[in-house]
Amino acid sequence: MNDLNERKTMIAYFDCFSGISGDMTLGAFLDLGVPVEWLKDQLGRLPLAGFDICVDTVFRNGITAKSVRVQVEDDTTSRDHAQIRSLIINSPLSSNIKQMSRDIFERIAQAEAVIHGCTVDQVHFHEVGGIDAIVDIVGTALCMDYLGIKTVIASHIPLGKGFVSCDHGTLPVPAPATLGILKGVPVYGTKIPHELVTPTGAAILVTLAGSYGELPEMIIEKTGYGAGKRDIESIPNLLRVIMGTGLESDTGQISALHKDTVVVLETCIDDMNPEVFGFLMDRLFEQGALDVYWIPVFMKKNRPGTLVQVLCRRNLKEVLMDCILSETSTLGIRYYNAKRCMLTRETVIMKTAYGEIQVKRITEPGGSVRIVPEYEVCKNIALENKLPIRRVYDTIIRSVSE
Repeated sequence: MNDLNERKTMIAYFDCFSGISGDMTLGAFLDLGVPVEWLKDQLGRLPLAGFDICVDTVFRNGITAKSVRVQVEDDTTSRDHAQIRSLIINSPLSSNIKQMSRDIFERIAQAEAVIHGCTVDQVHFHEVGGIDAIVDIVGTALCMDYLGIKTVIASHIPLGKGFVSCDHGTLPVPAPATLGILKGVPVYGTKIPHELVTPTGAAILVTLAGSYGELPEMIIEKTGYGAGKRDIESIPNLLRVIMGTGLESDTGQISALHKDTVVVLETCIDDMNPEVFGFLMDRLFEQGALDVYWIPVFMKKNRPGTLVQVLCRRNLKEVLMDCILSETSTLGIRYYNAKRCMLTRETVIMKTAYGEIQVKRITEPGGSVRIVPEYEVCKNIALENKLPIRRVYDTIIRSVSE
């Protein structure tokens, strides 16, 4: 395993100035130092046959990059979501890599299910079910593990325009599945008449990235470039991944924080049926709010009221303001930008007294690691075993600490 894994917690910044796809992501990781033969060997453990990975060094506007191409003997085989999930589960790969791969495919399946009006298990993948997409997605999970990347931050995402041909026929760009996957993600339009973000690329990005914005404060260690398949006249068709560590503090410790900017929306309400607040919270979260608060306040004429406060990404400010103005009795909303810093966190699978379960692994400022069980997981275990939820929490924390 790469010696980077035995060092500091690694941060990766996805600079998506020309979009993102599965092969561009793999190319950037290989350019960062993942050995091609190691990746081939790991992917060879999947219950798949008849494929090979070809990696070339190419130039885009004078920049050296890695171009990845998956050669397959049979590119007509399609798989549904259940088949892909079974393929990943039955592989000998580690639990974390399996979970990350399944999460990426799950995002694609959920978007396709909405578009085609079917359940997630009924989604038939066509191109995405092909070997090349499986290689891109599982390969990405393997590379993340190899490089020891624990935190991913991404730029805002550019979208192309025009049309693209696929198994379903001619579709507008961005493809409907891509837009579905990117719900809640900051994007912007361009005049580039090509598909800049593929469904696979969007699913990888949304699954990995914890936040979106500018390049975080970090010590840069390496930069990798993954090349897209076509030349674009106006910009280099590349995905740039910048990898490094947090800045060292005055105490000599490496910071485990990463920062971004959010919008705070707020308004005070003293004349509304309180039953509406529960409905409003559900609507705000459905439309992408990061957090929602009800804060008791006293307003003019000494009336008790509620301060509604909503945290959101900047691209969702107008949508959420419309929601508040439509659903409540308020006449206006205040809004302002707020900077925030967050501890590095990742979702991992760990063995516990209740079997393998999903937990959060949080890196604190001094570099120590804290394990936090997921509430929904503990709730289900408590209900299934007729146990107090407090005992479930304590048992999980004790078992992962041993």
